[in-house]
Amino acid sequence: FSDKEELKKPRKKSASVCGFPISIFFIVVNEFCERFSYYGMRAVLVLYFKYFLGWDDDLSTTIYHTFVALCYLTPILGAIVADSWLGKFKTIVYLSIVYALGQVVLAVSAIHDITDTNKDGNPDNMTFHVALSMVGLLLIALGTGGIKPCVAAFGGDQFEDHQEKQRGTFFSIFYLSINAGSLLSTVITPILRAQECGIHTQRECYPLAFGVPAALMVVALIVFIIGSGMYNKTAPQGNIMVKVCKCVGFAVKNRFRHRSSQYPKREHWMDWADEKYDKLLIAQVKMVLKVLFLYIPLPMFWALFDQQGSRWTLQATTMNGDFGLLTIQPDQMQTVNPILILVLVPIMDSMVYPLIAKCNLNFSPLKRMTVGMFLAAMAFVSAGLVQLQIDETLPKFPTGNDGQVKFINMINGGPLNVVAGVNEFTLQPFDANQDYLTFAEPFNLKIGSGPGETVDLLDASRNTIVINGNSAVSSISMFQDITAKPEKGSNSIRFLNGFNSVLNVSVGSQSFGDIITNNMSKYVDIPQGEAKFHIMDTTGNECVYTLMLGFGSSFTLIIPSTFAFGENCANNVRTVVDIQPNSVHMALQIPQYFLITAGEVVFSVTGLEFSYSQAPSNMKSVLQAGWLLTVAVGNIVVLIVAEAATLEDQWAEYILFASLLVFVCIVFAIMAYFYTYTDPVKIEAQFAIIEPEEKEKNRRESLEMARRDSVKNVTNCRNRKKTFNLKHK
Repeated sequence: FSDKEELKKPRKKSASVCGFPISIFFIVVNEFCERFSYYGMRAVLVLYFKYFLGWDDDLSTTIYHTFVALCYLTPILGAIVADSWLGKFKTIVYLSIVYALGQVVLAVSAIHDITDTNKDGNPDNMTFHVALSMVGLLLIALGTGGIKPCVAAFGGDQFEDHQEKQRGTFFSIFYLSINAGSLLSTVITPILRAQECGIHTQRECYPLAFGVPAALMVVALIVFIIGSGMYNKTAPQGNIMVKVCKCVGFAVKNRFRHRSSQYPKREHWMDWADEKYDKLLIAQVKMVLKVLFLYIPLPMFWALFDQQGSRWTLQATTMNGDFGLLTIQPDQMQTVNPILILVLVPIMDSMVYPLIAKCNLNFSPLKRMTVGMFLAAMAFVSAGLVQLQIDETLPKFPTGNDGQVKFINMINGGPLNVVAGVNEFTLQPFDANQDYLTFAEPFNLKIGSGPGETVDLLDASRNTIVINGNSAVSSISMFQDITAKPEKGSNSIRFLNGFNSVLNVSVGSQSFGDIITNNMSKYVDIPQGEAKFHIMDTTGNECVYTLMLGFGSSFTLIIPSTFAFGENCANNVRTVVDIQPNSVHMALQIPQYFLITAGEVVFSVTGLEFSYSQAPSNMKSVLQAGWLLTVAVGNIVVLIVAEAATLEDQWAEYILFASLLVFVCIVFAIMAYFYTYTDPVKIEAQFAIIEPEEKEKNRRESLEMARRDSVKNVTNCRNRKKTFNLKHK
């Protein structure tokens, strides 16, 4: 059928259950799977950038917010395509295929074995993985953004005009499916990421973390197509957004052409469009522009809100996620947001707002949005305070020309006196000094009664000097230490072998290799929890040493010369703490998540309600597109501010964002104070009365002009006839 024939067809009666069309159940399941796919992928995305692709925090944050911005820019394209050409059903199907393909491409890009030719667990051709990842993310942004404005509207199309109550219930269930998908995915995908997989070398399983969302997107597409025969499908009827843009464009162009003072001014600049467009459309556009003007400050809220998935997740990697019976991964802290949404929405609607109304307080929608913005600003103040506590616990790593050094005494005897530069201290056997010493210049090192020697440290390096020998004659060996906190909350462990035999140490599936006497092993990263180290010599003797590990620590485990295999062998192993474990608990992030979620409930839900109430009946999609556009612009703001500020301290960046939002909040409050609420229904009703009168008036004027033209033509004809007769006489 053509579009016109499709419009003429009567809507078919679809089967129903409990008064609801069966077709909506396919739509709800589709939305649940799609949101699981999107939020599951997004939950681990910034960690994938940092730990798999090897990008720093700033680049990871930049690409993350660029991707989110694209996801909220493409809905405009999806709405135009659906309303102008393909219709909602075909748009959802075609773009879901693009979406699923993007998820699959992203999952494939995370398989390190594809380019891991030397089988060390690290991709050898990172350019290939980066390029594939970017292609996948572009396809996902096009897919998820393109179907975003179509799915909910397509669900609404399944109801008859008399089913308003069922339609309202559907949208509540639809919103619940979004949050359920988001909640489950942000719990499950970080667990999948934490698994280890690989053909040759095991490492974090990003292919699985991206593969499961890809599978869910395929399921979403299949479920949606299965219900095809039950849907009410409306043909595209032209996109109102395009009409609005053309109307505004004509008004601006016409005003520019008549900018001379000789032309009379008009009450509103949109009135310059009345030469081409009817007054009802112009009045509707005026109402839309009035609301869109209020949208100008809103992107700043989203600039803060969407940092939950970037900066706040990176902040969680430097914290302690041990909750006793439960260990929380850094990217799982985002689950606090959907959980609090499900709790706070009914509390606000059934308790807080009614209580405010009983107190006779005018808590209008715009005032609620102002409060929501302020709460979001306070969330970032809270994040800044947490960051200050984290910074206090972080080690001071060397920079510039500075070098740092720690000393370990491996001499089995009495206490050993050490003089390093101006620092003098005593070391017990098989022990180390507590803190690293910092030197900007070469320093003189004197051990016991022996002669001194000059030690020169590499710039920006951390080192351990091991003192071997005996009380009479000593020698030193210097080893390089790590100069950053272990990533992903893991623990960097190494062994110092003072035993008189080569030792092999392993933990789980990882090996430290063979460690010769008076030498240091390589670092091995071990996750939080109980670690069991198996120490074996060349004759097969074995000792098991157990160490409980936290998050983000580094240890040097000393096997002294007095070590002996046997029942109590583990008691001989000495522990030297190089980097303290994360001590600031992730629970301290809960207040900032509570504040940002409370702000979201008051700001976002109220903003959508306000926009809906102030929008003309046929232009609600325009304001929905405008609302999504504020989210996209907000993510772009993050990029601009983060790049322009170049603040060294993360807490200062949090306070900067909070300050900017407070300023914007004040501007918005002033704008809201001068805003006059309108009733689009009444205004449209007035034009419904005025329009027929104007049409009748125009018809009469046209008839009168036609009559005058006719009389004028008859008169001219008679005059011409008289002239002709006179000439021939």
